[in-house]
Amino acid sequence: MTKKQLIQRLAERLDISQKEAKVIVDTVIEEMEEALIRGERIELRGFGTFSIRRYEGYRGRNPKTGEVVDVPPKRLPHFKVAKETKDRINRSPQDQSKSQ
Repeated sequence: MTKKQLIQRLAERLDISQKEAKVIVDTVIEEMEEALIRGERIELRGFGTFSIRRYEGYRGRNPKTGEVVDVPPKRLPHFKVAKETKDRINRSPQDQSKSQ
């Protein structure tokens, strides 16, 4: 699903304009990004958790040239899916059609 598709679905579900839905989606994404930048954890119960993982710097090698390079420390986003979401994804197709 793309961001555009998400906006369209939200607009249909809430019976609002796509312009209003875009503002909602953009606001949610921006707030999540800002929370991660501040190092905060984001928990969406039943869906999953976003957090930041910190990695130390290390000495690596350029695989093409073999040259030794220093890789600086970095922070990367990490997502852990919730058990409920895993269960919904892995349900059999028959079970999913019954719940809709």
